[in-house]
Amino acid sequence: MEKLAICGGEPVRKSRLSYGHQYIDEKDIEAVVDVLKSDFLTCGPMIEKLEDRLCALTGAKHAVVVSSGTAALHLACMAAGIAEGDEVITTPITFAASANCALYCGGQPVFADIDPDTYNISPASIEEKVTENTKAVVAVDYTGQAVELDPIREICRRHKLCLIEDGAHSIGTKYKGKYVGSIADMTTFSFHPVKTVTGGEGGAVLTDSDEYYERLLLGRSHGITRKEELMQGSSEGGWYYQQIGLGYNYRMTDLQAALICSQLDKLDMFAERRKEIVRRYNKAFSEIPQLVVQREIPESDTVRHLYILQLRSEDLKADRKEVYDALAAEGIGCNVHYIPVYYFPYYREMGYEKGLCPNAEYLYDRILTIPLYYAMTDQDVEDVIHAVRKVIAHFAR
Repeated sequence: MEKLAICGGEPVRKSRLSYGHQYIDEKDIEAVVDVLKSDFLTCGPMIEKLEDRLCALTGAKHAVVVSSGTAALHLACMAAGIAEGDEVITTPITFAASANCALYCGGQPVFADIDPDTYNISPASIEEKVTENTKAVVAVDYTGQAVELDPIREICRRHKLCLIEDGAHSIGTKYKGKYVGSIADMTTFSFHPVKTVTGGEGGAVLTDSDEYYERLLLGRSHGITRKEELMQGSSEGGWYYQQIGLGYNYRMTDLQAALICSQLDKLDMFAERRKEIVRRYNKAFSEIPQLVVQREIPESDTVRHLYILQLRSEDLKADRKEVYDALAAEGIGCNVHYIPVYYFPYYREMGYEKGLCPNAEYLYDRILTIPLYYAMTDQDVEDVIHAVRKVIAHFAR
């Protein structure tokens, strides 16, 4: 006898639908195989090719590809000169790396609250958090929607702060018609498998600043240079290099770069499908009074990485966990993005406490991430909508 769903009856799906999944086609596989057959598996020509592709896509002057989105954030903070005693303002509704990157450099994360409707970092809250020790802002394009870049850039200009846009979710998104990647002082990308474009892992930092670019290059490869103009003394020959600073092994392989280049060929296709699914979700869920749909600012032409449902808890006879479990029983895989960073024991041990960002904390208690990715079929989308309607109707007051 088949197991009944928590809300009664047969489950909407017999096979589980994940909240996110990569899409790999034969061209992607061929691109990687070509590198495997080539002379360079790393430090080869695909690195420069990918960096050129990212500059062409976004309009940024420079791109430095690295081993992960976290590495990109670390190098961006290092290039910005974050050091002991410096404060870096960011949002708590993000993956921990957006705050950890300040700690890696000896700085201190300071959490600004979010806008309760868009869920992105609030410019007004950033302004409130600025002190004489503030050195940078890491503004996260949560779910893929661009942050309010104009007011945030103005705050950074007035206070002489470096603006690092964490675009891990937002490759392909435009702000006022301009691609994310060429607007902030530095923009970071992630190529994790659940992102719109993947390399398995990988990241990038984009900037128009020549100074930041040189620092990023050094940071990526152990602080080592072969450029004679950066050396102390002169080169001793073609083999010669010097370590002129402290850097890391944050290099990307040519295998990853080839896969990402191939994936970028499909970015427009990926973007349109994600937008189509978001439109269908918005229409369906806006009609359910127990749910709140994330608001999008008109300046952002968003390629959504995540789709977030906010539960009106007061209108439900169940908490978030019960709704999560009920959807899982219907075959719909969900997640929660994100636990506020300062809730983690590591941050509590540094003195961070609940109550710092009331809007973020309110949101966290009520959100679920539902499936959104390119390879979802129309039937998959309908299954998600059907399951959400079924579960919410079951728990509605």
